[in-house]
Amino acid sequence: MAKKLFVGSLPYSVTDQQLAELFAQAGTVESATVINDRMTGRSKGFGFVEMSSDEEANKAVSELNGKEMDGRAIVVNEARPREERPAGDRGRGGRF
Repeated sequence: MAKKLFVGSLPYSVTDQQLAELFAQAGTVESATVINDRMTGRSKGFGFVEMSSDEEANKAVSELNGKEMDGRAIVVNEARPREERPAGDRGRGGRF
């Protein structure tokens, strides 16, 4: 079963393809996505990688966590489930 990993502290210049190539060292990459800001289209400095098995995901965490990429030490760990937010809140604490 595939396992999703969170990747933080990415250089802002990293692309989905570069992220996939880095994680391919640890095994089969199902998907790799750098998260971009909706308004500017610029990278937010983090992303998600889905590895094809738990073993490959664990290998990626142990080998790539703390690895330097373009001068930045990246953070790699298991992704947590996305938290549900109240509809319409948009981060304003319910005030409109």
